[in-house]
Amino acid sequence: MPPAEILFSPFVLALLGLCIGSFLNVVIHRLPLMLERGWKQESAELLGVAVPETPAITLSTPRSRCPSCGHAIAWYENIPLASWFWLRGRCSACKARISARYPVIEVATAALFALVGWRFGTAPAALLWCAFAATLVALAAIDWDTTLLPDSMTLPLLWAGLVSAALGWTIPLGDSVWGAVAGYLSLWSVYWLFKLVTGKEGMGFGDFKLLAALGAWLGFKMVLPIVLAASLIGAIVGIGMKMSAALREGRYVPFGPFLAGAGIVVMLAGQQRVLGWLGWV
Repeated sequence: MPPAEILFSPFVLALLGLCIGSFLNVVIHRLPLMLERGWKQESAELLGVAVPETPAITLSTPRSRCPSCGHAIAWYENIPLASWFWLRGRCSACKARISARYPVIEVATAALFALVGWRFGTAPAALLWCAFAATLVALAAIDWDTTLLPDSMTLPLLWAGLVSAALGWTIPLGDSVWGAVAGYLSLWSVYWLFKLVTGKEGMGFGDFKLLAALGAWLGFKMVLPIVLAASLIGAIVGIGMKMSAALREGRYVPFGPFLAGAGIVVMLAGQQRVLGWLGWV
């Protein structure tokens, strides 16, 4: 078997996805904390007040610890998927529960990488689409936890889509540029129309940027299918949470995770298949 077929095979990409998924867990947990710390410091400087010093936090420091007892996690306790099962989902020191979301993110990322390998074959562009999928997984989880879509992730994703198209690695550049324009302006228009009618904000500006990034990667023809799919899934999940009392009064379900999920589905299905489903071919 040629080296390229081995390197980009679904099995190898799945193993890579497990490792990337472990890193995504760090991003999902730490990036909002990093942003919050930065916002507090900036606000304190603008107001001219002192803010208590807090330990610096990055994606690499400090070393991962158990939030319950402070036990430093050893390397063999941080092996993707395997360590969680070996530890039976508990800290080795204090036996506090370790969230099942950690292995779920790792398995989901591995499965997505394998599907990308199946979809795009042994082309180096498969790695680009793996990065696209991994970023969407992280954005979906962060938005679900915090209702925040960080610019530090959405904007690089947007530019990466435009540059990849300009280099001929993904879709035609014109489709990418107009996809970004259509993605941003479509939700921007809905936002302002809703605000004019109700006086309330129906979504955040991060959703505009995320859909612009999806348009840059997938093309302007996919913007409407993405919005339709995300709206349908979001409505079903929101109604289900409301009926099960999982959604408290005054709270709302963020739209970003459903945009991200719809973008992944469209990527894996391909433009022609999606248009065929909608009867637009």
